[in-house]
Amino acid sequence: MMLEIRFHGRGGQGTVVATILLAKALFEAGYFVQSFPLFGVERRGAPVEAYLRLNRKKILLRTNVYQPDHVVVLDRTLLQGIDVTRGLKSGGWILINSPVPPLQAQMFKGFRLAVVDATRIALNHGLGTRTHPIVNTAIIGAFARMLQMPPMEAVAQAICQEAPTKPEENFHAARDAFTEVKLLGLQA
Repeated sequence: MMLEIRFHGRGGQGTVVATILLAKALFEAGYFVQSFPLFGVERRGAPVEAYLRLNRKKILLRTNVYQPDHVVVLDRTLLQGIDVTRGLKSGGWILINSPVPPLQAQMFKGFRLAVVDATRIALNHGLGTRTHPIVNTAIIGAFARMLQMPPMEAVAQAICQEAPTKPEENFHAARDAFTEVKLLGLQA
């Protein structure tokens, strides 16, 4: 069965790289994958969307993702201006980079919610700066636990191949997020 995931972030956070890392890790785990971005204004801080498609069979579909199975939000401030649930299938996961669940819980009714403080984790490992933390590897660690795939060994391999700067710090961020993500489940 094919899964489609939409990522929401801001330019400079590593949103596109997160989908590439996950695609490589999932490919290592035996999946066929597609990873592609959708850019609006290309500048640091501008909203960015990226997509990931995976399946055990060859993927022939070549369109944007309009009805994702799951959504990943790398910057919780996007919740104020973007409907991250747009097209999201009922019961799908929403993973949010946040130290606590968002206050607007009614917005997530019918979806499963997960939160991880990827910003704190990234800063603890020296990834980015206080004003521009690079949260992508922490997010993929949380994602791997949330969906129980890909295995962390595949995540580590993808990070080593694609994140030549600070590979150890990036892997530790992914591992920390894997253990720290809070899976809150279905919102009523």
